[in-house]
Amino acid sequence: MTETEIPKGSYAAGRRVKLPTGAKAPYVVFINGVEQREGVDYEIGDREIVFTRQIVKEKVGAGRWLAMYLGLFGTYRKNETIDLQFQRGGKIDLISDLPVLPD
Repeated sequence: MTETEIPKGSYAAGRRVKLPTGAKAPYVVFINGVEQREGVDYEIGDREIVFTRQIVKEKVGAGRWLAMYLGLFGTYRKNETIDLQFQRGGKIDLISDLPVLPD
């Protein structure tokens, strides 16, 4: 497994995401819009995708959230999103920003 650098203000959220109900192969997996390779970057497990490294998410505390809400400043910390393209009901479907399951 590959070690992931966790920058200040972010955390290792986990390595797994659950496959959506009814999702069928072929799967196309993206992290921040970059296509990932099955067998290299991830594996398909029992109704889940298991990544070879930690997925990094941003920590947003109450003070930071309030400041962003008020428009005082934005956020530029590392926050990876997982998108999945798959087949369901004979059609191609895409879900963006799948929740990461803790290890």
